[in-house]
Amino acid sequence: MRRKILVILSAIVLVSCKTSQNAKNDLNYIQNIEKVAIETSEKNSVSTIQTGDQLIILITAKDMDVVRPFNQNYSSSELIQANNFAGGNTPAQGITNLTGPTYIVDAEGNIDFPIIGKIETRNKTLVEFKNELREKMLKYVINPTVNVRLANFKISVLGEVNKQGDYTIVNGQGTIFNALALAGDLTMFGKRNDVVIIRNEDGKITHGKIDLQDANLINSPYYNLKQGDVIIISANKSRNIASRQNPNTPLYLTAASIFVTAIAVVVGLFKK
Repeated sequence: MRRKILVILSAIVLVSCKTSQNAKNDLNYIQNIEKVAIETSEKNSVSTIQTGDQLIILITAKDMDVVRPFNQNYSSSELIQANNFAGGNTPAQGITNLTGPTYIVDAEGNIDFPIIGKIETRNKTLVEFKNELREKMLKYVINPTVNVRLANFKISVLGEVNKQGDYTIVNGQGTIFNALALAGDLTMFGKRNDVVIIRNEDGKITHGKIDLQDANLINSPYYNLKQGDVIIISANKSRNIASRQNPNTPLYLTAASIFVTAIAVVVGLFKK
Protein backbone atom coordinates (compact mmCIF):
# COMPACT_ATOMS: atom_id res chain seq x y z
CA MET A 1 0.00 0.00 0.00
CA ARG A 2 2.77 2.43 0.94
CA ARG A 3 4.56 1.71 -2.33
CA LYS A 4 1.38 2.36 -4.33
CA ILE A 5 0.78 5.66 -2.55
CA LEU A 6 4.36 6.78 -3.20
CA VAL A 7 4.01 5.89 -6.89
CA ILE A 8 0.81 7.92 -7.14
CA LEU A 9 2.37 10.93 -5.41
CA SER A 10 5.43 10.72 -7.67
CA ALA A 11 3.21 10.66 -10.74
CA ILE A 12 1.34 13.76 -9.53
CA VAL A 13 4.62 15.61 -8.97
CA LEU A 14 5.90 14.69 -12.44
CA VAL A 15 2.70 15.81 -14.13
CA SER A 16 2.77 19.08 -12.17
CA CYS A 17 6.37 19.74 -13.21
CA LYS A 18 5.55 19.05 -16.86
CA THR A 19 2.52 21.34 -16.73
CA SER A 20 4.55 24.10 -15.09
CA GLN A 21 7.22 23.82 -17.78
CA ASN A 22 4.64 24.09 -20.55
CA ALA A 23 2.95 27.04 -18.84
CA LYS A 24 6.29 28.81 -18.61
CA ASN A 25 6.80 28.46 -22.37
CA ASP A 26 3.28 29.73 -23.03
CA LEU A 27 4.12 33.00 -21.26
CA ASN A 28 7.01 33.91 -23.56
CA TYR A 29 6.58 36.55 -26.28
CA ILE A 30 7.72 36.38 -29.95
CA GLN A 31 9.26 32.96 -29.52
CA ASN A 32 10.41 32.57 -33.15
CA ILE A 33 11.97 35.99 -33.75
CA GLU A 34 15.09 34.51 -35.40
CA LYS A 35 12.94 32.93 -38.16
CA VAL A 36 10.96 36.04 -39.10
CA ALA A 37 11.84 38.57 -41.78
CA ILE A 38 10.70 42.04 -40.78
CA GLU A 39 8.60 43.49 -43.59
CA THR A 40 6.66 46.20 -41.81
CA SER A 41 5.58 48.84 -44.32
CA GLU A 42 5.86 52.55 -43.63
CA LYS A 43 2.08 52.81 -43.86
CA ASN A 44 1.66 50.38 -40.97
CA SER A 45 4.59 51.61 -38.89
CA VAL A 46 3.66 55.30 -38.67
CA SER A 47 0.40 56.72 -37.41
CA THR A 48 -1.30 59.37 -39.54
CA ILE A 49 -3.37 62.36 -38.50
CA GLN A 50 -7.10 61.62 -38.23
CA THR A 51 -10.32 63.60 -37.91
CA GLY A 52 -10.76 64.83 -34.35
CA ASP A 53 -7.04 64.81 -33.53
CA GLN A 54 -5.79 67.67 -31.37
CA LEU A 55 -2.55 69.13 -32.68
CA ILE A 56 -0.36 71.36 -30.52
CA ILE A 57 1.59 73.58 -32.92
CA LEU A 58 4.30 76.01 -31.86
CA ILE A 59 6.20 78.24 -34.26
CA THR A 60 9.48 79.66 -32.96
CA ALA A 61 12.30 81.72 -34.47
CA LYS A 62 15.24 83.89 -33.51
CA ASP A 63 12.96 86.93 -33.38
CA MET A 64 10.00 85.78 -31.32
CA ASP A 65 7.95 88.87 -32.11
CA VAL A 66 7.90 87.88 -35.78
CA VAL A 67 6.18 84.55 -35.03
CA ARG A 68 3.78 85.94 -32.45
CA PRO A 69 0.87 86.16 -34.98
CA PHE A 70 1.25 82.44 -35.68
CA ASN A 71 0.92 81.51 -31.99
CA GLN A 72 -2.46 82.61 -30.77
CA ASN A 73 -2.61 83.87 -27.18
CA TYR A 74 0.99 82.95 -26.34
CA SER A 75 3.59 85.37 -25.06
CA SER A 76 7.22 85.53 -26.22
CA SER A 77 8.52 84.29 -22.85
CA GLU A 78 6.37 81.16 -23.04
CA LEU A 79 7.52 80.50 -26.58
CA ILE A 80 11.19 80.86 -25.66
CA GLN A 81 10.76 78.39 -22.82
CA ALA A 82 9.08 75.88 -25.13
CA ASN A 83 11.79 76.37 -27.77
CA ASN A 84 14.49 75.43 -25.24
CA PHE A 85 12.79 72.07 -24.80
CA ALA A 86 12.21 71.58 -28.52
CA GLY A 87 15.82 71.18 -29.56
CA GLY A 88 16.16 72.90 -32.93
CA ASN A 89 14.23 71.82 -35.99
CA THR A 90 13.44 68.32 -34.81
CA PRO A 91 9.71 67.61 -34.33
CA ALA A 92 8.72 67.97 -30.70
CA GLN A 93 6.60 64.80 -30.66
CA GLY A 94 8.21 63.27 -27.59
CA ILE A 95 8.18 66.35 -25.36
CA THR A 96 5.68 65.89 -22.57
CA ASN A 97 5.67 69.50 -21.39
CA LEU A 98 5.38 71.24 -24.76
CA THR A 99 2.51 73.70 -24.69
CA GLY A 100 1.03 75.86 -27.37
CA PRO A 101 -2.08 76.61 -29.38
CA THR A 102 -4.23 73.55 -30.02
CA TYR A 103 -5.94 72.92 -33.35
CA ILE A 104 -8.64 70.29 -33.83
CA VAL A 105 -8.73 68.49 -37.18
CA ASP A 106 -12.22 69.02 -38.64
CA ALA A 107 -14.44 66.53 -40.47
CA GLU A 108 -12.78 67.41 -43.79
CA GLY A 109 -9.32 66.77 -42.34
CA ASN A 110 -8.29 70.44 -42.16
CA ILE A 111 -7.12 72.89 -39.53
CA ASP A 112 -7.51 76.65 -39.71
CA PHE A 113 -4.04 78.12 -39.11
CA PRO A 114 -3.43 81.82 -38.45
CA ILE A 115 -2.56 83.90 -41.55
CA ILE A 116 -1.97 80.81 -43.71
CA GLY A 117 -5.58 79.63 -43.51
CA LYS A 118 -6.83 76.09 -44.04
CA ILE A 119 -4.21 73.33 -44.13
CA GLU A 120 -5.07 69.75 -45.04
CA THR A 121 -3.78 67.16 -42.56
CA ARG A 122 -5.64 63.94 -43.31
CA ASN A 123 -3.46 60.83 -43.82
CA LYS A 124 -0.25 62.75 -43.18
CA THR A 125 2.20 61.77 -40.49
CA LEU A 126 3.22 64.34 -37.90
CA VAL A 127 6.62 64.68 -39.57
CA GLU A 128 5.07 65.14 -43.04
CA PHE A 129 2.69 67.77 -41.72
CA LYS A 130 5.47 69.53 -39.81
CA ASN A 131 7.66 69.73 -42.92
CA GLU A 132 4.78 71.00 -45.05
CA LEU A 133 3.89 73.67 -42.51
CA ARG A 134 7.52 74.76 -42.27
CA GLU A 135 7.64 75.21 -46.06
CA LYS A 136 4.58 77.46 -45.85
CA MET A 137 6.14 79.40 -42.96
CA LEU A 138 9.27 80.21 -44.99
CA LYS A 139 7.20 82.76 -46.92
CA TYR A 140 6.79 84.77 -43.72
CA VAL A 141 9.67 83.88 -41.38
CA ILE A 142 13.40 83.26 -41.89
CA ASN A 143 14.46 79.85 -40.62
CA PRO A 144 11.37 79.07 -38.51
CA THR A 145 11.18 76.11 -36.14
CA VAL A 146 7.92 74.19 -36.28
CA ASN A 147 6.99 71.97 -33.34
CA VAL A 148 4.02 69.63 -33.69
CA ARG A 149 2.64 67.22 -31.13
CA LEU A 150 -0.49 65.11 -31.00
CA ALA A 151 -2.18 65.96 -27.71
CA ASN A 152 -4.80 63.21 -27.60
CA PHE A 153 -3.06 60.03 -28.81
CA LYS A 154 -4.82 57.69 -26.42
CA ILE A 155 -5.26 53.94 -26.37
CA SER A 156 -7.28 51.67 -24.07
CA VAL A 157 -6.15 48.34 -22.61
CA LEU A 158 -8.78 46.02 -21.16
CA GLY A 159 -8.98 42.47 -19.87
CA GLU A 160 -6.28 40.32 -18.32
CA VAL A 161 -3.63 42.98 -17.64
CA ASN A 162 -2.37 44.24 -14.32
CA LYS A 163 -3.56 47.82 -14.86
CA GLN A 164 -6.58 48.30 -17.12
CA GLY A 165 -7.27 51.81 -18.34
CA ASP A 166 -6.75 54.57 -20.90
CA TYR A 167 -3.19 55.62 -21.66
CA THR A 168 -1.70 58.58 -23.53
CA ILE A 169 1.32 57.99 -25.76
CA VAL A 170 3.03 61.35 -25.77
CA ASN A 171 5.19 60.97 -28.88
CA GLY A 172 2.32 59.91 -31.15
CA GLN A 173 3.87 56.53 -31.92
CA GLY A 174 3.71 53.26 -30.02
CA THR A 175 3.56 49.50 -30.47
CA ILE A 176 1.41 46.83 -28.88
CA PHE A 177 4.27 46.13 -26.47
CA ASN A 178 4.45 49.80 -25.43
CA ALA A 179 0.76 49.61 -24.55
CA LEU A 180 1.17 46.39 -22.57
CA ALA A 181 4.12 47.88 -20.70
CA LEU A 182 1.97 50.86 -19.70
CA ALA A 183 -0.71 48.42 -18.51
CA GLY A 184 1.75 46.48 -16.36
CA ASP A 185 1.92 43.49 -18.76
CA LEU A 186 -0.53 40.60 -19.03
CA THR A 187 -1.45 38.55 -16.00
CA MET A 188 -0.60 34.85 -16.05
CA PHE A 189 -4.23 34.26 -17.05
CA GLY A 190 -4.10 36.43 -20.21
CA LYS A 191 -4.33 34.81 -23.65
CA ARG A 192 -1.10 35.69 -25.39
CA ASN A 193 -2.05 34.12 -28.71
CA ASP A 194 -5.43 35.81 -29.17
CA VAL A 195 -5.17 39.57 -28.57
CA VAL A 196 -7.96 41.63 -30.13
CA ILE A 197 -7.43 45.22 -31.31
CA ILE A 198 -10.38 47.42 -32.28
CA ARG A 199 -9.49 50.42 -34.46
CA ASN A 200 -11.46 53.47 -35.60
CA GLU A 201 -10.01 55.37 -38.55
CA ASP A 202 -12.03 58.26 -39.94
CA GLY A 203 -15.23 56.72 -38.60
CA LYS A 204 -14.55 53.25 -40.02
CA ILE A 205 -14.27 50.57 -37.33
CA THR A 206 -12.06 47.56 -38.01
CA HIS A 207 -10.62 44.85 -35.81
CA GLY A 208 -7.80 42.36 -35.93
CA LYS A 209 -6.12 39.67 -33.86
CA ILE A 210 -2.45 39.18 -33.11
CA ASP A 211 -0.43 36.43 -31.46
CA LEU A 212 2.11 37.85 -29.01
CA GLN A 213 4.03 34.57 -29.12
CA ASP A 214 4.54 34.73 -32.89
CA ALA A 215 7.22 37.15 -34.11
CA ASN A 216 5.24 37.62 -37.34
CA LEU A 217 3.10 40.09 -35.40
CA ILE A 218 5.83 42.65 -36.18
CA ASN A 219 4.55 42.67 -39.77
CA SER A 220 0.92 43.05 -38.73
CA PRO A 221 -0.89 46.37 -39.34
CA TYR A 222 -1.94 46.14 -35.69
CA TYR A 223 1.58 45.94 -34.28
CA ASN A 224 2.00 49.72 -34.42
CA LEU A 225 -0.85 51.44 -32.63
CA LYS A 226 -3.03 54.23 -33.90
CA GLN A 227 -5.05 56.88 -32.15
CA GLY A 228 -8.01 55.43 -30.24
CA ASP A 229 -7.02 51.76 -30.49
CA VAL A 230 -8.69 49.46 -27.96
CA ILE A 231 -6.66 46.41 -26.92
CA ILE A 232 -8.56 43.50 -25.36
CA ILE A 233 -6.79 40.64 -23.59
CA SER A 234 -9.03 37.59 -23.17
CA ALA A 235 -8.81 35.17 -20.27
CA ASN A 236 -7.29 31.74 -20.85
CA LYS A 237 -8.76 28.37 -19.81
CA SER A 238 -7.06 28.48 -16.41
CA ARG A 239 -8.88 31.70 -15.52
CA ASN A 240 -12.20 30.34 -16.78
CA ILE A 241 -11.78 27.15 -14.77
CA ALA A 242 -10.71 29.08 -11.69
CA SER A 243 -13.75 31.36 -11.96
CA ARG A 244 -16.06 28.32 -11.87
CA GLN A 245 -14.30 26.60 -9.01
CA ASN A 246 -15.35 26.75 -5.39
CA PRO A 247 -13.05 29.29 -3.69
CA ASN A 248 -12.39 26.67 -0.99
CA THR A 249 -11.07 24.11 -3.50
CA PRO A 250 -7.38 24.80 -2.72
CA LEU A 251 -8.11 24.19 0.96
CA TYR A 252 -9.82 20.90 0.14
CA LEU A 253 -6.88 19.79 -2.00
CA THR A 254 -4.41 20.69 0.74
CA ALA A 255 -6.45 18.77 3.31
CA ALA A 256 -6.67 15.77 0.99
CA SER A 257 -2.92 15.84 0.44
CA ILE A 258 -2.27 15.91 4.19
CA PHE A 259 -4.78 13.08 4.68
CA VAL A 260 -3.09 10.87 2.06
CA THR A 261 0.34 11.54 3.56
CA ALA A 262 -0.95 10.67 7.03
CA ILE A 263 -2.37 7.37 5.77
CA ALA A 264 0.96 6.52 4.15
CA VAL A 265 2.78 7.18 7.41
CA VAL A 266 0.30 5.10 9.45
CA VAL A 267 0.49 2.18 7.01
CA GLY A 268 4.25 2.29 7.15
CA LEU A 269 4.25 2.21 10.94
CA PHE A 270 1.91 -0.80 11.09
CA LYS A 271 4.06 -2.76 8.62
CA LYS A 272 7.05 -2.22 10.83
